[in-house]
Amino acid sequence: MIELVIFDCDGVLVDTERLAVRIEQAALAELGWELSAEDLAERFIGCTDDHFEREVERMIGRPIPESWRAKVNARYREAFRTELSPVDGVVEALNAINHPTCVASNGSHRKMETTLGITGLYPRFAGRIFSAYDVKQGKPAPDLFLHAAEQMGHPPERCVVVEDSANGVAAARAAGMHVYAYAGGLVPAQRLAGPGTTVFADMRELPDLIGPWLTR
Repeated sequence: MIELVIFDCDGVLVDTERLAVRIEQAALAELGWELSAEDLAERFIGCTDDHFEREVERMIGRPIPESWRAKVNARYREAFRTELSPVDGVVEALNAINHPTCVASNGSHRKMETTLGITGLYPRFAGRIFSAYDVKQGKPAPDLFLHAAEQMGHPPERCVVVEDSANGVAAARAAGMHVYAYAGGLVPAQRLAGPGTTVFADMRELPDLIGPWLTR
């Protein structure tokens, strides 16, 4: 019996990943690191901000200027304000799932409050939002999903995870949770497929995939 559905945030609930790749690709070019959109998505979708900045500094061989961070954050704020929307079909999926849910993301609480708030999804998860900054290690380590399950009062083996990144899928597997891997975003289905994983491409399919015991 499944007791809890744990959702990732970026790329699963809110359609941030395409905006992020566009913004970060341009910003990295300004630092002298040219990456294709595909390479950037492969390297950084699903990672923490701290990991992203460490990798950038390692590749460019110098600290990131504070002025660069401020510029990128301003671009994010503007893009979120004018372009951000829920992932296609996720509202319908959430409406059909009549079971405990929560959010567990490598993003910060502040970022999730912003993105979930702009898209109108925050009230659905208020008080049940967990960040990698709450635990010792973010995804791909299992810490965050195990923390979310513990805080929600459910054993890991009775939790399932909805993810869209290779790091998130790896974390769910390491936590002993079946993972529903959304391949309708930027990460190819073959990067998500593997043991304990159901790959799908339309969020509207999710309630039926999880099973009738979870749906109205």
